[in-house]
Amino acid sequence: MIIRAGTVVTMDGPPIENGGVAVSGSRITNVGKFSEISATNSGEQIVDLGEQALLPGLINAHCHLDYTCLRGKIPPPKSFTEWIRAINAEKANLSPEDYVRSINDGLAEAKRFGTTTIANLTAFPELIPRIESLARTWWFAELIDIREPSRANEIVDAALDKLKSTEHWGLAPHAPFTASGKLYRRCEEIARSEDVPLTTHLAESREEMSMFRDASGPLYEFLKEIGRDMSDCGQETPLAHFMRHIDFEDPWLITHLNELVKSDFDLIRRSKPNFHIIYCPRSHEYFGHSPFQFDKLCEHGFNVCLGTDSLASNDDLSLFAEMRAFQKEFPKIPPDEIFRMVTSNPALALGKPHVLGRIGKNCWADLIAVPITGSTSAFEEIVAFDRVVSWLMIGGQVLNPA
Repeated sequence: MIIRAGTVVTMDGPPIENGGVAVSGSRITNVGKFSEISATNSGEQIVDLGEQALLPGLINAHCHLDYTCLRGKIPPPKSFTEWIRAINAEKANLSPEDYVRSINDGLAEAKRFGTTTIANLTAFPELIPRIESLARTWWFAELIDIREPSRANEIVDAALDKLKSTEHWGLAPHAPFTASGKLYRRCEEIARSEDVPLTTHLAESREEMSMFRDASGPLYEFLKEIGRDMSDCGQETPLAHFMRHIDFEDPWLITHLNELVKSDFDLIRRSKPNFHIIYCPRSHEYFGHSPFQFDKLCEHGFNVCLGTDSLASNDDLSLFAEMRAFQKEFPKIPPDEIFRMVTSNPALALGKPHVLGRIGKNCWADLIAVPITGSTSAFEEIVAFDRVVSWLMIGGQVLNPA
């Protein structure tokens, strides 16, 4: 099959005008000018997308599809702890069937908005066989041992048994305030032996900072109330606490990292941790977190990606909307750099930069098309796009985005 488009955005150079992409099976076999691709692949079926832009499929670097069914049910809270109480109350009413339906609905919605790969955190890896796989999904088992840290290894190993049958998976100790150091270390052991990615929430809220640094605040009181051992609080920042329990050389997908102080950046400068940072602009706005320190994080060489978080704190699963929100917050960042945060940057974070997040020979054939007018730069129009996509391919199969 040859796909022709008015513009082909490869992420490996300037967009190709009147471009062509040859696909065989699940892989891209060639990309270039349409005249050249059609000449060297004569006899192939041609799919002409007109003057649209053909793009690599978008990659959502952080999502909780478990909570698609909670859209609009939790108004913006007065505090992060209030939100935790509210979502726990909602979750108490959900059955396994509710979660299966929620995940399937979320995958379908993400596909409509051009997302072909999702890093999804789930508390129920046992439900994965019941999910309709509409996208290339990395399943991260979200792990918590807040009430029973002595069972950390058992909790990780039980999740491992449920994940190993999936093609792409990883481990997600939830956050330092809900996962013990022992659990983090066991996850790192498994990640090294199985060569899988790790992700966690870190330094998300002011209340997390108050808890770890000052041994005070609503989150501290809530966790103390439910039985967490609080003896590790009152000494250091969330980042410093986390880094005491991990190997700096292990790659981590770190979500949020909103609350950082000067000592944190001094620690980063000294230790040079192997972090990929995931920012969720609209969820960040919903909670009213402290400003995201994008410039400082980039100065330290971190790879920054975008995610949607969950619909318990967001309106939809559109990465185009996340790009627009990011551009509004950081208007000096060029549109092509913003687009990298949903393509090549998360591909690198997932350890697949040579096959994912770009259009090139031997890459996975995960592609989407969006209309552009040519009235301005292709990347400006792409970031401004605000509808569902018109055409989508995953693994070489053309799917209906609707």
